[in-house]
Amino acid sequence: MNVLGVILARAGSLGLPNKHLLPLLGRPVIDYTIDHALSASRITRLVLSTDCAEVRRVALGRSVECIHRPAHLATSDASVQSVMLHALHAVENASGFRADALVVLYGNVPVRPERVIDQAVEVLDMTGCDSVRSFCPVGKWHPAWMSRLEGGRVVPLQEGSIHRRQDLTPVFLHDGAVVAVTREAMLAGEANAKDPHAFFGSDRRGIQVPMGDTVEIDHQRDLYWAEAVLRDRRQGRMTPYAQMKVAV
Repeated sequence: MNVLGVILARAGSLGLPNKHLLPLLGRPVIDYTIDHALSASRITRLVLSTDCAEVRRVALGRSVECIHRPAHLATSDASVQSVMLHALHAVENASGFRADALVVLYGNVPVRPERVIDQAVEVLDMTGCDSVRSFCPVGKWHPAWMSRLEGGRVVPLQEGSIHRRQDLTPVFLHDGAVVAVTREAMLAGEANAKDPHAFFGSDRRGIQVPMGDTVEIDHQRDLYWAEAVLRDRRQGRMTPYAQMKVAV
């Protein structure tokens, strides 16, 4: 299976300017995703999609091929689906490479579970599904404990009262560590551009990863958390690969 890995790293960011280039333990944030991608054995070819000259410089310094992202795909409104399709067509039109599957990697995620990229591709390959994403438990942020505030009144989102976390029905949130999709699902998304998640296809699978093992940089405080996790891993307290499993 030929797998095209695409790192996404546009220049603009409303929440945290230049987040891909911010220093994290002496390295730019984007450098960690490049590490993850280069160490993934199931990625056949790796490219980085960006409109940022400095991000491009970092990538080329790591011998990572870059795709210039046009301005209309570098806005906050541009969908991942559109950017991935642009990268796919750019690579295939310029070479004899043909992707059987694609992996989406967000450049502002410097912390991922070990081997999560390879595991997602393996599930995609073994099951014949359309897409695979990583999911973590929501823990105390469970929807059963959430409410709306209407004029100061508390209106629970769900009826009933559960006071013990152990009694909550397990639910999971896509944590942004990895998305793997088939070529067919991605191209089907091109025909259904009105749905930005059409490229997930109809058969959508998930792999469960431990809570906190993925850190996405969107705010300054996320950098502090990422640094803490990376320092912890350097001391040998890494999450065993065996803890990850297919979510059901």
